[in-house]
Amino acid sequence: MAEEFFTPEEVAAKLKLSKYTIYEMIKRGDLEAHRIGRGLRISSEQLEGYLHQHKTDEDNVFDAQLVQSEQGTYARLLHCEPEVLFHVSTPLTGAVRVSIEPENIIISHTQLVCSARNVHKGMVTAIQEENGHCMLTLYIGVPLKVALTSYSVQEMDLKPGDMLYAIFKSMSVKVTAR
Repeated sequence: MAEEFFTPEEVAAKLKLSKYTIYEMIKRGDLEAHRIGRGLRISSEQLEGYLHQHKTDEDNVFDAQLVQSEQGTYARLLHCEPEVLFHVSTPLTGAVRVSIEPENIIISHTQLVCSARNVHKGMVTAIQEENGHCMLTLYIGVPLKVALTSYSVQEMDLKPGDMLYAIFKSMSVKVTAR
């Protein structure tokens, strides 16, 4: 799929900001843009990266430091005990922010052998029903939110205190520079 590009004015309209604010964000380096001829264009990827980097109260957003190993690149989450590593796919290095959407995590009572590089064991600390679905909190060293249907919670007989595995692919972990 071809990437979409926006003018600063179009980004301003999307974010409900003035075009002058967008130009100032580009000038400060807060928002990346491409100079094409005499104009500026912001790619959909650059806009998404900016929005991801400036998330505040979102679930499953963590500051991390990237580390290399024989198995690939890992994001070592900061401020957690015990150490939590997410296998990631990124060309970035150094300090980053990582996130995983609650809908991209599956859970299992047993450890699965599968293509997903991220398998983390943890304890269910909360289950909240919201609008016909459930948000389960699994503590794996950090609280990890997992979106499930109410039917799955019932069928799996899930309750606080259960030990489960959270499973997600490396490509599901979004990584942006901090």
